[in-house]
Amino acid sequence: MPSSPVELRTRRVLLRQWGDADREPFAALNADRQVMQHFPNALSRAESDALVDRIMADMAERGWGLWVVEITETSAFAGFVGLSLATFEAPFTPAVEIGWRLARAQWGKGLATEAGRAVLDYGFGHAGLEEIVSFTSSANLRSQRVMERLGMVRNPTDDFEHPGLPQGHHLRRHVLYRITRPK
Repeated sequence: MPSSPVELRTRRVLLRQWGDADREPFAALNADRQVMQHFPNALSRAESDALVDRIMADMAERGWGLWVVEITETSAFAGFVGLSLATFEAPFTPAVEIGWRLARAQWGKGLATEAGRAVLDYGFGHAGLEEIVSFTSSANLRSQRVMERLGMVRNPTDDFEHPGLPQGHHLRRHVLYRITRPK
């Protein structure tokens, strides 16, 4: 039986469960081509809502997952940061991934790093994970910088071709970062 879903707090953000009011701002974020430039395509409203449904189901099943990032000062929806299971086969799977997706208005403020630290602490503490990975297209330098600020390490021999993208796709080449539980 999973534990009840948790919330995490940092100095500036609340990482919380999803609600129906989050669907509209999340759909706007997923429709933003700049936010989605390192994904195969932007998402339609129906695709975005289906993603929320999957996130909520995962959260209910495990008690953790991809939390909504809410700006504490304004209660504004900023995106998500959290943990998820890698859903494809690769040399490093099975694995738990830390990931994020923030609205453009929130970029450059350190929120992904701040929330990511809280998520890593939770993953290694309460969730009892031994290793957490993160991956992105090789062109996504912004996310790679967040991974590095979180203390994650890349070994170029771990880089891989994402099996969910066709040969020759400009986003197929991915970099892999790892971090292990502190001793």
